[in-house]
Amino acid sequence: MKDFNPNKQHTLQQEICISGTGLHTGATVNMVLKPADAGFGYQFKRADLPDQPLIKADCDLVVDTVRGTTLEFNGARVSTVEHILAALVGMSIDNCLIEVDGPEIPIMDGSSAQFVNEIEKAGRKEQSENKDWYTIDSNVIYVDEEKGIELKASPAVDYHITALIDFNSEVLGTQHASLKRISDFKDQIAPSRTFCFLHELETLLSNNLIKGGDVNNAIVVVEKPLTDEVKKKLGKAFKNLNFDVTSKGYLNNLDLRYANEPARHKLLDIVGDLALVGYPIKGHIIANRPGHYSNVEFAKKIKQHIKKNKALKNIPTYDPNKPPLYGIQEIEKKLPHRYPFLLVDKIIELSDNHIVGVKNVTFNEPFFAGHFPGNPIMPGVLQIEALAQAGGILAIHCLPPGEYDTYFLKIDNCKFKMKVVPGDTLVFKLELLGPIRRGICEMIGTVFVGNKIAAEATLMAQLVKRENN
Repeated sequence: MKDFNPNKQHTLQQEICISGTGLHTGATVNMVLKPADAGFGYQFKRADLPDQPLIKADCDLVVDTVRGTTLEFNGARVSTVEHILAALVGMSIDNCLIEVDGPEIPIMDGSSAQFVNEIEKAGRKEQSENKDWYTIDSNVIYVDEEKGIELKASPAVDYHITALIDFNSEVLGTQHASLKRISDFKDQIAPSRTFCFLHELETLLSNNLIKGGDVNNAIVVVEKPLTDEVKKKLGKAFKNLNFDVTSKGYLNNLDLRYANEPARHKLLDIVGDLALVGYPIKGHIIANRPGHYSNVEFAKKIKQHIKKNKALKNIPTYDPNKPPLYGIQEIEKKLPHRYPFLLVDKIIELSDNHIVGVKNVTFNEPFFAGHFPGNPIMPGVLQIEALAQAGGILAIHCLPPGEYDTYFLKIDNCKFKMKVVPGDTLVFKLELLGPIRRGICEMIGTVFVGNKIAAEATLMAQLVKRENN
């Protein structure tokens, strides 16, 4: 995979078909990795269910973190998603449809190695859209004091992860693993297998919870001599009567692929679980005693941090000393509105897919006479109307002047977050969500007062040619 540009989005060159056993059900699962458009991200399709529902790889959709990470949306589930997500992130695949014909991802050998090898064979395709990196600008921390767990994301120029584990185990001891560059994932992290302790395995087998479990898809840590009863139970479960443990402390004296393979696998899980943030990030992740539950809770904190700070970073700046692109006279040529219903004073930014407008709110606005007299507050519906008017200019600015009007068809996800009062300066920002097709345009709009959001909504409008033209 040569000539890689880390600032561009990537998908697969071709489909990948992989079959394997599901850890929980023991059934054969067929998985197909398919190329996807830019901006698609990672989504799972349950091909075996009616209507083949999609489940987005999103930390807010996690419903279970016992022995793996499980997503659910509208009743459709997919479990053990972390190893395939880690492989996609580790191979810098940003957009992929993961189609499965069962409720879980095949466990393979308990690592991401085979997934990574198949992705490498299929090839990586660069897409024209830029990759939307988010650089961590301040510490994000998750702590569980009772369990001694701490995860922290700190500012850094690349994606760098350090994982530390300590299970008070004489066999494992205290281990750490580090990934300095995501390009090292294939060789240094992907082959690391999942692990569990023998007492955990006994409990899982007793409750019939790992029908697809096998001594070849996990490292089993043994901290006490095997009794004949335990050997018999393991032999029955795995159809192998020759279990033994010597000084190594691993079932069947398994040879580790790395001296710190368990710590490396915990790092692998972090890569997969943090894919659920939904944004590629640059930062140093330090994880002390991580697990799927803490990883997902940490992912939620990072996601909220990004959402909050992205909104602040995207606030348009208004310099009243700078001449506007459109003053009120130019706006009147674009819109059919007039006083007292023309609610945009200036346009200060305009491109093919976004617009920024301004309105200065004064005590002389005609609506203040009847809206909360003595406590003047700008009606929320007029904030959205002003937003829509700015959006109308965005929709028609490339068309012949005076020939088209915009009629709004739908308003979704409308929220009001603060009062607007006399003296406030409203800054409207609208962005097209896609190309205008058949005269229909959809845009997301935000009303700012200073660095605070006053209102936001998703608007859909139709362009209509004026009858008198």
